[in-house]
Amino acid sequence: MTANRRETTVETANDWSALPGRLVVLSGASGAGKSTLVHRLIDRAGGKVRRSISATTRAPREGEIPGVDYFFVTPEEFEALRGDLLESAEVHGASYGTPAGPVREALAAGLCVILVIDVQGGFQVREKVPNALLVFVQAPSLDVLERRLRERGTDDDATIARRLANARREIEASEGYDVQLVNDDLEACVDALVATLAEHQCAGGIGHD
Repeated sequence: MTANRRETTVETANDWSALPGRLVVLSGASGAGKSTLVHRLIDRAGGKVRRSISATTRAPREGEIPGVDYFFVTPEEFEALRGDLLESAEVHGASYGTPAGPVREALAAGLCVILVIDVQGGFQVREKVPNALLVFVQAPSLDVLERRLRERGTDDDATIARRLANARREIEASEGYDVQLVNDDLEACVDALVATLAEHQCAGGIGHD
């Protein structure tokens, strides 16, 4: 799929909360481990969970696959999509947004749909989908987060400093989220996420390994 416009816009869509699936927002600072958590969750889910693919104007990182990790679009293409986005945000100088059509289709099929987005996007989703479950993942400390960012090897010092400042703001804002998880041990955090989804009856619950 390319991030094309769809005939059904967010404004004309029926009540999202009436759809049989469950929408889950997963937020956290860069380096908190969100993508790894979702990959492990999907491995366990047996087709019950689908990750929503966001559109973004930022450049792909090494190893990222267009249409799998993100829809990589130009600023002009992103502007053309705005009316069909469930949420959108400006993060670290780039635009991000969630095309609404694929999310509605997955929810209509009874799936648990995971949106990996920032906190400001999460609160936008909550306004449109009141029964969305908001989960925030954080590293054990900002020192650990900084180490993870440096080990990733993709950002210079100025970018890391900007990401850490943004992390502080997101941690403060995440007090409005439903669930807080600390990713100090990957397997334990995956177990906690699975238990959270089961508790909230996402896609009928997801089994443990």
